[in-house]
Amino acid sequence: MSQIPTLDISRFDRSRPDEERRAFVAELGAAYREWGFAGIRGHGIPERLVADAYDAFQRFFALPDGVKRKYHVPGGGGARGYTPFGIETAKGAQHYDLKEFWHVGREIPRDSRYAEAMPPNLWPEEVPGFREAGYALYQALDQLGSRVLTALALHIGLPEDWFADKTDSGNSILRPIHYPPITADDIPNVRAGAHEDINLITLLVGASAEGLEVLSRKGEWVPFTADADTIVVNIGDMLQRLTNHVYPSTTHRVVNPKGPKAREPRYSVPFFLHPNPDFLIDVLPSCVTPDNPKRYPEPITAQGYLEERLREIKLK
Repeated sequence: MSQIPTLDISRFDRSRPDEERRAFVAELGAAYREWGFAGIRGHGIPERLVADAYDAFQRFFALPDGVKRKYHVPGGGGARGYTPFGIETAKGAQHYDLKEFWHVGREIPRDSRYAEAMPPNLWPEEVPGFREAGYALYQALDQLGSRVLTALALHIGLPEDWFADKTDSGNSILRPIHYPPITADDIPNVRAGAHEDINLITLLVGASAEGLEVLSRKGEWVPFTADADTIVVNIGDMLQRLTNHVYPSTTHRVVNPKGPKAREPRYSVPFFLHPNPDFLIDVLPSCVTPDNPKRYPEPITAQGYLEERLREIKLK
């Protein structure tokens, strides 16, 4: 493949012929083996839902700094609410990312066994509709992510529902991001430094400007700006570890645009799909072969892995 493919996930609907579903699984699996990234269209998430969520998020980021900081939780690892500009730093990077963001998590009963790992959401009272639009988008992307995982399970020889009970209470995060306009020509930072994601898969909806670049196997940075109806879905480190690198967690970044576009803000909304906090990430036997021996002898819980990585990127 010379470029990152975009595939129509409606071909995987249960109403479609078996051969069409199998072909989609094969093409999706091949895309992820090669790139760790794919575009997904035909997903059925209404444009209005995405637009309403973006509108609410942009209204929040336009608030005065002092108002936004009311929703920052010091010591909370950015798990919920607002994380100000100048904190998150890509692993191993010298300079912090040029962004501020908000985190929406799963709504769970407060007597759940996962309550300690998954605190209650915060909602900005200054932005009408934020909670309704934000959580509706969270649920839509959670459901789409489950469909992608179902196809990937089949591709590596697992039952199609293998991930279902391992992600139904996943510590997943919706992250609206604001990259402010860049006003100087000589800053050393980029909007988001080269990194890999922590989670199982990431779904990126409606990026408002180009800038996403993916590092190819040849070591070249490949721009990937999806069409408006396409959601970019990539592999994270947890799935890379679980599949013994059959699905690579590919390095990517968000670069600063050239010329006048640098003076424009950029908004994007990734959804980081995580397993349940107590899920044990242990290499799948089906992904171990003589040519690909087991790379991780010791398993680790999803929550333990997450906390380890949050420290590395300076959120904890």
